[in-house]
Amino acid sequence: QVQLVESGGGLVQAGGSLRLSCAASGRPFGHYVMGWFRQAPGKEREFVTAIRWSGTNTYYADSVKGRFTISRDIAKNTVYLQMNSLKPEDTAVYYCAVDVGGGYRPLLQGEYDYWGQGTQVTVSS
Repeated sequence: QVQLVESGGGLVQAGGSLRLSCAASGRPFGHYVMGWFRQAPGKEREFVTAIRWSGTNTYYADSVKGRFTISRDIAKNTVYLQMNSLKPEDTAVYYCAVDVGGGYRPLLQGEYDYWGQGTQVTVSS
């Protein structure tokens, strides 16, 4: 069992920055993939970014490339999402998730086994 707790959401003006955190606990981490997804009002939840726990690979949706950066702190069992140059269309509930099954398809939300409760990010124009 894995518990994920997100934090860091809030209200920011367009062009601003936010950093989300996802603290994981419950079992030792190994060949896992940690991902961030988001769901805007009236839309399907979508992939944002993911990172292998080893740090060897990162993955980004085209819509956030060059603006968002995912990273992890092994000692703290925490994944971060640094979001820069935020746009109103980034407004959504952001969810952290973990794939404990090897991470063969990190872009697919169906591959993820545990999810956080979500944190709201609102970008005003």
